[in-house]
Amino acid sequence: MSMSRGSVCRRCLLTMKSMAGGGPTSTYAQQRGKKTWHGPKYQAKIDQAQADWEERAEKIKKGEIQHTWDMFVERGYVKDTAGSHETIRKLMLHKRIGAYTGIDPTAPSLHIGHLLPLMPIFWMYMHGYAGYTLIGGATAKIGDPTDRLVSRTPLKRTDLTMNLTKIHYQLKALWMNVEEQARRRGFEKDWAWKRAVVNNSTWWNSLPLIEVLKRLGDSMRMGPLLSRDTVKNKMSKGDGMSFSEFTYPLMQGWDWWHMYQANGIQMQIGGSDQYGNIVTGVETVKVVRDNEPDPAKKIEGGPFNDPVGFTVPLLTDSAGVKFGKSAGNAFLDKFQTSEFDLYGYFVRRSDQEVEKLLKLFTFLPMENINEAMKIHSENPARRVAQHLLAFEVVGLVHGMNAAHRTALNHQARYGKQIDIPGVTLRMPKAATEDTPPSILDAPKMDMQLPESLIMGKSIGRILYAAGLAKSASEGHRLATQQGAYIGAMPGHKRTEDNKVMDYSQLSFTPIKLWFPQETRNYLIDGKLLILRKGKVQIRVIEMVSDEEWKESGQTYPGEPGTGALRMLRQQLKMLKSGMLTPDEVKANLKNHVEEEAPPPGFMKFPDQDSYAIRRATQELMDEIHQKEVGGDSPREERRE
Repeated sequence: MSMSRGSVCRRCLLTMKSMAGGGPTSTYAQQRGKKTWHGPKYQAKIDQAQADWEERAEKIKKGEIQHTWDMFVERGYVKDTAGSHETIRKLMLHKRIGAYTGIDPTAPSLHIGHLLPLMPIFWMYMHGYAGYTLIGGATAKIGDPTDRLVSRTPLKRTDLTMNLTKIHYQLKALWMNVEEQARRRGFEKDWAWKRAVVNNSTWWNSLPLIEVLKRLGDSMRMGPLLSRDTVKNKMSKGDGMSFSEFTYPLMQGWDWWHMYQANGIQMQIGGSDQYGNIVTGVETVKVVRDNEPDPAKKIEGGPFNDPVGFTVPLLTDSAGVKFGKSAGNAFLDKFQTSEFDLYGYFVRRSDQEVEKLLKLFTFLPMENINEAMKIHSENPARRVAQHLLAFEVVGLVHGMNAAHRTALNHQARYGKQIDIPGVTLRMPKAATEDTPPSILDAPKMDMQLPESLIMGKSIGRILYAAGLAKSASEGHRLATQQGAYIGAMPGHKRTEDNKVMDYSQLSFTPIKLWFPQETRNYLIDGKLLILRKGKVQIRVIEMVSDEEWKESGQTYPGEPGTGALRMLRQQLKMLKSGMLTPDEVKANLKNHVEEEAPPPGFMKFPDQDSYAIRRATQELMDEIHQKEVGGDSPREERRE
C-alpha cells in the first residue's frame, strides 16, 4: 500500500518559514505565529506587495533609488536615535514597517512646530510604509511633564473635547493634502499604502489597570525611571512630580505597544524633547511583548522585530527664537492664523535658514531645491526661495487651491510679480452647488448658540442655526432620514439614557426626531454639543445663556426677528443703491421662499412678525416695479 505524499500550500509554507526563522520578509501576523486565512484575490495582493518590496530593496542596494533613511539624514530630519543608524537602515530596507507620532490635544490647533515630526511620517507613507498619527485623548488628561518644572493646569472636559475634535479634523485635512502632494510628485499609490488617525482613548477606556501592572509593572525597574532628567529636574527644581506624571512615559509606551501588536507600528518619531519618552517606549514594548502569557500570541524578538525611533531637531529662527513662536505660534487652523499670514510668515524667513526649511517642510526633490537656491542667489531681493517655501507649506497645510489663491493675493496686495520656480499661478475655480463639501473649505468649527435655542427648539432648528441645513425644514428632513449625527456613545439608542459622548473619544450616533427637552441628554458637561453632517461638516457648539448671547451681538439663521425681515430689508437697501438688479432680487426671493417652505405634512402658522414681513415685502415689490417701469411706485399711483 503506497502512502500519498504530503503537500503544503504556499501560505502555510511562508508561515512555517517565518516561525522557524523570523526572517525580515515575513508578514507581521506571520511573525506572531498567527494563522491568517485570506481569499485568493486578497492573498494575491499580499504576494504582489511583498514582491514589489523585495524589488525595491534590490534597487536600493544597486543605488538606483535612494534609501528612505538616507533621505531623512540628508534632509536633516534625524537628531537622536533609539537604535543604531545601521539597524534602522537595515530594518527599513527589508521590512515594510509602520511609524507613528503622537500629539496631545492640549490646545485647539496644531502649529508649525507639530509639522516637523509629521513630515517623516508623510514621507514614509509616500514610500510605502504605514503612517499613523496618534491623538492623545487619554494622555492629555495627565499632561506630558517633559522639560517642565511646573505641572500643567488640568484641561477642562469641554476644552479637551473641543481640542480633540478640531485636531482630529486638522489631521484628516493634512492627510488629504499629503495624498495631493504625493500625486504632484509622481508617487503612484498602491494597495499596500496605509495611514490612519487614531485616539489612544479607544484602548485606555477599556483597558484593565491590573493588565498594565502585571504585564509592565513587574519588569520596569524604578532606578532607570528615576534617573530620567525630567524626573530629577522636576523633583529637585520644580513643584515635585505626581504619580500620574511619573507614569506618563509608561502610558506613551503602552500606546506604542498597542499599535505595535495590532498594526505593526515599529517606529516612533517625536519632537526634539521626546527622546527620553521614546527610549522608555522601546523598553516598554519589549517588556510587554516578552511578558505575553499566551504562547500563541507571543511575538519573537530580534533586530527585525524590535522597536526603534528617532527625534527631529529643535528648530530656531535666525534670532534664536523657537521656530513658530515669533509668529504667535503659526497655527495650522486658518481661523487662528490665516492662509495669507502663514504665507507671509515663510516669505519673511532669512536667506540663512530658507534652504534648511525647504528640505524640512516641503516634498521638493533635492535637485529642485538646489536649482531654486541657485536662482535665489542671483537676486536675493526677489526672495524666490522664500516664496517657493511659502507656496509649498500653504499647499501642504491648506491645499493647493489655497496656495495658488494666497500667492496671487500676496502679489496683488504688494504689487510685485511673484516668480515661483516650477509653478504657474492660477486662480482656483469657484465652488458650485454640485461641488462636494471638502474639509479644506469647511467653515469655522467652533461656535456659540443660546440656551433658549438648544433647550427649547427642535433639533431641526438647531441644525439650521448651526449651518448644517439650509432651512429648519431641511433640518427636520435630515433628522427624519438620519442624515446628521450627534456626539454620543457608540451604539446609543435612546436619548433618555443620557449616554453622552466620552469627552476624550470622538464618537457619533445618528440624529433622530425627539422632543426639544431631550437635547440636554447629549450635552457634554452641560454646555457642549457636537453635531456632524457627512464626513467633514462638523460643529462644536458651546451653549451660552440668553443674556450672554444678546450681549455678544451675534445672530444665527432662523433667529426670531432676524431672518426673513432682515433679508427683505437688506435686499431693498441693495436694490435702491444699485448693487442688485430687479431680476437678481426676484431670484433671491424665490430661493428664500423655497428654502423656508415647510416639509409635506407640516403646517406653517403666522407668527408675530408676519405683519412687518408683509409690509417689507410690499415695499420691496414696489421698488422693483419702480425700477422696472420707472416713474412713481404703484402705491403712489393708487393714491392719485
